[in-house]
Amino acid sequence: MSAITRFLPKNHLSYFIGKLVHIRLPSFINKFIIANFAKAYHIRLEDAEFPYDQYPSLGEFFIRHLKPGIRPVASAWAVHPADSVITQAAVITGGKLIQAKNKTYSLDQFTKDPNAMAKWDQGTFLTYYLCPTDYHRVHSPVTGTIKKVRHIPGALWPVNAWSTENIHEMFSINERVLVEIETDRGPVGVMFVGATNVGHIILAFDETIIGNQLLSSAILEKEYSLPVKKGDELGAFRMGSTVVMLYPKGALDGVPVANYLNQQVQVSGALS
Repeated sequence: MSAITRFLPKNHLSYFIGKLVHIRLPSFINKFIIANFAKAYHIRLEDAEFPYDQYPSLGEFFIRHLKPGIRPVASAWAVHPADSVITQAAVITGGKLIQAKNKTYSLDQFTKDPNAMAKWDQGTFLTYYLCPTDYHRVHSPVTGTIKKVRHIPGALWPVNAWSTENIHEMFSINERVLVEIETDRGPVGVMFVGATNVGHIILAFDETIIGNQLLSSAILEKEYSLPVKKGDELGAFRMGSTVVMLYPKGALDGVPVANYLNQQVQVSGALS
């Protein structure tokens, strides 16, 4: 598997798969594909905003909204940003985040923010892995003001056990989009991390930022002053990937984040 993964044109493959799953096929074919995809991944069709046969493509079904009110927003200061499994959760120590056992990656390289150490070192990070079963929209974990977005083009390695254990600084290599939210406890970072077959990352509040367009390797940074509430939608993955949360020192004092390791969580559930 490693040899194949290393030599695949991962970005181009992901780009075209992203296009392919959004092709609008005849309704009876589309219905068959979505029904079997949902069955294969044990997706709860009753949670979707619309009946599955009303989605015009597999891609649109994949980024479906949920029925209103099905994920009530918890009263805790911070909530989970996505339906996912938490694969890592710890204090950021010496500017290092845990990628896998005995393997770390750099906060500076990951964020490409010259002020990252001042913002998040000695704070807390949590890694949320979204599989095909999960709802693939990402929501704000906190109430505050969106101040900045940084789009960092990169590779699209699969975010699986083999890659996290073998690819050095994989999370700093893959394409990613960092949404920075100013809160009453300091800056909170919501990092969307792309992966193989993520057609692209999209943001709910800025349609001009789109991941994996094969056009540029330049980092794009934009500033905002947009109020956001816990539970508001921030964006989505057009196929599965990972969110890494960055919290400043003290923001999650008293929260036993290590207890969440390997737990399945739901968007807007309490982080407490």
